[in-house]
Amino acid sequence: MSVSEKKRKRIFEIIQIGNREDFPSRAFDIFIVTAIVLNIAVLILDTFDQLSAYDGVFRTVEIVTILIFCVEYALRIWTADLLYPEEKKKSRAVLKFIFSFDGLVDLLTILPFFFLSGMGAVRFLRVARIFHLFRINTQYESFQVITSVLKEKRNAILYSVFIIVVLILAASLTMYSVEHTAQPEAFQNAFSGIWWSVSTVFTVGYGDIYPVTVLGRVLGVIITFLGVGAVAIPTGILSAGFVEHYSRMQRSVEAAEYKNSSAVILADKASPYAGRRVKEIEEMNAVCVTALIRGELVIVPEDTVRIEEGDVLLVMKL
Repeated sequence: MSVSEKKRKRIFEIIQIGNREDFPSRAFDIFIVTAIVLNIAVLILDTFDQLSAYDGVFRTVEIVTILIFCVEYALRIWTADLLYPEEKKKSRAVLKFIFSFDGLVDLLTILPFFFLSGMGAVRFLRVARIFHLFRINTQYESFQVITSVLKEKRNAILYSVFIIVVLILAASLTMYSVEHTAQPEAFQNAFSGIWWSVSTVFTVGYGDIYPVTVLGRVLGVIITFLGVGAVAIPTGILSAGFVEHYSRMQRSVEAAEYKNSSAVILADKASPYAGRRVKEIEEMNAVCVTALIRGELVIVPEDTVRIEEGDVLLVMKL
């Protein structure tokens, strides 16, 4: 590996989030997070008319942070092939990064500053900077738990969303049919019914559109109850997903503890352990029994569990 290639690899290691033991990488993470927070803070503070006297300061901070993002974006493109080593061509790795979530957020953070300034119709693209905050947490366990649960339960979530969409459409068309004659200004078309059904199904209830006929109010009560149940479906799916995920994590930790045990005791005919309890074996050998394997079963080694011939004990020395 050439010197330039080593430097490029080192730069890649520094700009990637996650290595707490690598001081330059950790310092770069903190530096980028600070730039993101400052950039978004300026975006928010710039909307206050009372702070117009500080427009120059805000503009300077914005320019500096955008330049930082530009350098970071260029470095990530330069090292894209190291991020996607499975891609044989560097150009394909670069395109893969550009059209990834991180790449698109980085690009939409930069472009409005240079090319879309003053164009009111597209100034909303500046809001894309908010998504830059995801970069703070994408490589850490909390974010990975959320994304893994969403991936595992994506089919169930899609089905539940489909049910909600069907309920919204049915409610909107039904309410429009019932209420249009009584209040044509409020329920002018099907979209008015969709607006009402969304606010009702999600129990927001803005109060700008509501039924006035007896049948409309009865349907409103029924749709509200159905909405509570429909919205609870994805919530329950996600809750179950988190419980399953943490249960697997706990089992993985326990398995790792078993593998890291310092010794193995086999209770065969020649050993004095068959027939004894776990507590007796721990006292005899000054060890802590971490697991008891009996055939294909892993048994919790409680003090009163009696050892049988053929059992395998995983122990840690005290």
